[in-house]
Formats: sequence, C-alpha cells, structure tokens
Amino acid sequence: MGASLSTIFSLMIAFGLFLGAIIMETDNYVIFLSLTSFVMVVGGTMAATFVSYEPRYVILSLKLIGRILFTPKMGRDILKAEVGRMIRWSYIVQKGGPPALEAEAMKSTKNDKFLKFGVEMVISGYSGAEVRDIMTNLIETTFGRNTVQVFILKFMASSSPAFGMIGTLIGLVIMLDKMGDDPTQLGPGLAIALITTLYGVLLARLVYIPAANKIMQREQIVRFRNYLVAEGLILMADRKSPRFIQDKMNSYLDPAIHFNIDKVRRK
Repeated sequence: MGASLSTIFSLMIAFGLFLGAIIMETDNYVIFLSLTSFVMVVGGTMAATFVSYEPRYVILSLKLIGRILFTPKMGRDILKAEVGRMIRWSYIVQKGGPPALEAEAMKSTKNDKFLKFGVEMVISGYSGAEVRDIMTNLIETTFGRNTVQVFILKFMASSSPAFGMIGTLIGLVIMLDKMGDDPTQLGPGLAIALITTLYGVLLARLVYIPAANKIMQREQIVRFRNYLVAEGLILMADRKSPRFIQDKMNSYLDPAIHFNIDKVRRK
C-alpha cells in the first residue's frame, strides 16, 4: 500500500485555496485561529458520535480518515490477474478434479481469507449453487460491516457544522452581553463568533465527507472484486470449461482489460 498522491495533492489544493484567500485579503491572520472554537467543534462532534455509536466503531472510523492517504492494492490489472488465476485453477480442476486444486491454491490464498474460504468450498465438493449462496452472503455481510464507518463519518459531517453554529450562538450571546460596555467591540466579537461555524463547515466538507466517500468507493471496489472471484469459483465448482469461465468473468470487466487465453498460450 503506497501513498495516494492524488488524495494528498487534492487536500493540499483545498486547504491551500482557503489559506491563500486569507493571505490575500487580510494581514490579521491570527483572527482565524481559535483554540476554543476548535475544541467546541471537534469536542462536540466527538461527544455526539460516541453517544450515537459504539466506541469501537467510532475509533475505527477515525483511523480510516488517515488511511485514505494511502492507496490500496486494488487496480484494474489486479482484476485481470484474478481472471487469469481462476482460469489456471480451472485447468487443474478439469484434469484432476476439485481435490487437485488444494496444493496449488492454498499457497496463494494464505493472506486472502475470502479467497481461501471459497477455494475450500470448491475442494470440499460444494455445488455451484451452494457456493454462490454462501459467497454472496459472505460478500454482502462483509460489505455491510466495513461500511458502518462510512455512516459514522457522515454523521460526524452533519454534526460538525451544527456544533459550529452552537459555538457561534454562544459567542453572539457573550458579545451582545458586552456590547453595552463597549460597542466598538461588536465587529471583532462577531468575527470571533463566526470562526466556530467556519471550522465546522471546513471539517465537514474537507475531512469527514471526503473520507466517507473515499472509504465507500474502496469498499465497493473490493466487493466487485469479490463477486468477480466468486463467479470464477462458482463456475469451477460446476466444472465449467476454462474458456467459459474466461468469457463469463470477462463480462464483468472493461473490454480493455479482458483476459485472453489464446494470447497467454502464444506467449
């Protein structure tokens, strides 16, 4: 897993535009810094989230925010390689039956629990319909578990501006209370009161929502890959020919990355 340069670059651009606008329009940069406002927004959002969800899932969600800066190993070439792997295994099953797959498959599934589970069912002699039923259930329940964090981050995104507004209202009440003593402080006091709303919106739109969307997209890609692999295992269990498996699995993919048995043989 390497750094996601596009994500890092986009974040730098987003925060750079915000900072650039401040630098171009004012010399009083300090007015945009308020520890109280930051604590109000972040602390309030965290408190509401921990009240609404189990702590374990909230902590996982916070960890995933950092993980969006890294690229998972799940690209187009990997999907094509999965088709090739299924075809290679199907030749083994065609020659020696499902038990012949054990020695070959167990080496490459050591770090892939999903694939290992599916291969074990094929080796055990499950029918294609049985493999489909069990694998579909596994894929969907796994997807459901892994996307709980997405809903938590979206909740945080909706809560953050709300706590920003609460902080602003508190600031306005304090400002209005002091206005009779010194009316000249109305402008600076209002500026400080609005900082919490600014922090709330920035965290929601530049951190929580982008993180939720990125995690959801990555989980959808993993689910797609799992369905692709499951289809190969289902067809293998039904003892379909390697060419049929190729064509069925290729139907899931962009034509530009279709696997071709004949090309591989010529090599």
